[in-house]
Amino acid sequence: MQINPKYRLFCSWYGWHGYQPVCGISNVSILERFQICRNQNSTFAKQPFIYADSRRSDQECGKSTVPYPGNDRKNAASTQRRKSMSRPMSKTAIEEFFQRLSDADPEPKGELDYTNPYTLLVAVALSAQATDVGVNKATKKLFQIVETPQDMLDLGEEALIEHIKTIGLYRGKAKNVMAAARILVEKHGGIVPNDQDALEELPGVGRKTANVVRNIAWGEHTMAVDTHIFRLGNRTGMANGKNVLAVEKGLLKKVPSRFMNHAHHWLILHGRYICKARKPRCGDCIVNDLCNYKDKTPAEA
Repeated sequence: MQINPKYRLFCSWYGWHGYQPVCGISNVSILERFQICRNQNSTFAKQPFIYADSRRSDQECGKSTVPYPGNDRKNAASTQRRKSMSRPMSKTAIEEFFQRLSDADPEPKGELDYTNPYTLLVAVALSAQATDVGVNKATKKLFQIVETPQDMLDLGEEALIEHIKTIGLYRGKAKNVMAAARILVEKHGGIVPNDQDALEELPGVGRKTANVVRNIAWGEHTMAVDTHIFRLGNRTGMANGKNVLAVEKGLLKKVPSRFMNHAHHWLILHGRYICKARKPRCGDCIVNDLCNYKDKTPAEA
């Protein structure tokens, strides 16, 4: 089918591509459908961004509706998110939850090796999409010769790559580490600042990394939400949220202040070794009775 050039330009302006069945017409592109509806003198032609879930455009086109498949995927994803959320935990249950974790492990420690706030910052940045064990192997010799941002600049990017080349995405991470070291030297006198915004300005440092560093290095009451804590917040009902920021804010609001110094570590370790993604060890969980997860697994024989 020949498409009028002005329709092609108009549609491409909004990025309408691919094949999306609308108005009962399948296996034709948005560009073709736009012209078809326009030829039918439909106001839908003036609003090609309205898909099949708009009743008005369906009636105007006079065709039976074939649902836009993207809507089904979005609805399924939304339903899955709701299923992963449990009934909210009570304030009393959350208090007892952390009290038990505290009694079991009064001084939890992170699994990344570091020597000071700067090497902690580097280790956390390198741990993105990598295991703590893998990062520790890569930084074992590195942190013997690098303790400050200036040491990192003196080492150089190529030498850094040789140390961390066993870690995924090592080239990009090496560039970020070097760029961050340069900023720390030029803007902060070679000192890692205890400031959320200043840390997030560093290349390779996002909100989660900044939260981890501030909590571990200075005992700030921050909550770094990774995949384990995100799952735990929704599964237990402690802090339901559609995204990590929502879960982070929920935890900051609900976790008692006296537990905040170690809450991040307790939740990560619990999510990593007990409340696992595919097969949670509910039978071995010391807070099983407080958790509102519906599909709890039985104890292993």
